[in-house]
Amino acid sequence: MKLSTHVQGDFTIATIGETRMDAAIAPELKHQISQLLTDGATRIVLDLSQVQFMDSSSLGALVGLLKMVGNRGDLIIVGAKGIVADLFKLTRMDRVFRMTDSVEAALGAVAA
Repeated sequence: MKLSTHVQGDFTIATIGETRMDAAIAPELKHQISQLLTDGATRIVLDLSQVQFMDSSSLGALVGLLKMVGNRGDLIIVGAKGIVADLFKLTRMDRVFRMTDSVEAALGAVAA
């Protein structure tokens, strides 16, 4: 799975470099993001702008990560569009996750 990360202020920006998030990459996604948490990241912005398809296994991995973050930090989903955004809406996960259109909007929303 392609995942690039960089730190911007208090935030770790993690960009998924895949067009598909499915059962084949869900465990690796969960492992890599949980490793960021283990390494001390508490505010993670997960950029899904390159993702064109996501299935329930990847959504489940994201829910698991949200539980790991808990009250200790933030997990913000950015850039979900098309059927990826539809999946969040259909499952009402758009009400569970903090979601924005861009990394800049996510950083601004938390700073406000």
